[in-house]
Amino acid sequence: MASLLYIGSEPLELARIAAGLAASAGTDAGADGAVVTFLGLVRNHNLGRSVRYLEYEAYEPLALKTFERIAVEVGARWPGARLALHHRIGRLEIGEASIAIAARSPHRGDAYAACRYAIERVKQIAPIWKREFFDGGDVWIEGATADPDDARARAEAERVACV
Repeated sequence: MASLLYIGSEPLELARIAAGLAASAGTDAGADGAVVTFLGLVRNHNLGRSVRYLEYEAYEPLALKTFERIAVEVGARWPGARLALHHRIGRLEIGEASIAIAARSPHRGDAYAACRYAIERVKQIAPIWKREFFDGGDVWIEGATADPDDARARAEAERVACV
């Protein structure tokens, strides 16, 4: 794995992503006590409709900068936590992983919170758009709507992460 932060069309391999995160620990690899992972999967239904497949589009350079911002926010809020975040673009079939997040930390609580915070922030601020194809048509699902500098949005992501 070339990077802990990635956006592209390649299938996601959570074990490889988590292994890359472990390698980023450097010489103090034994200090961590937890790795928490999250996979977002394409469901076969939404809002009472039968979903056939999804297509994701992104402004890739800005998406990567957004992922970097999220990783910095995680490190500032949960010192010692490290983050790997990969998001797919292109056509995804039912059951395929659209996003993979791994958070590694000395303590499990911080790893869980960092992982949950990361997905909330991706939904809030990443320039990624989803098109849902269902029986009878398709629709664009509203993507990120929060200003990345909006303190209230960031506080809401932290509140959800720390429930």
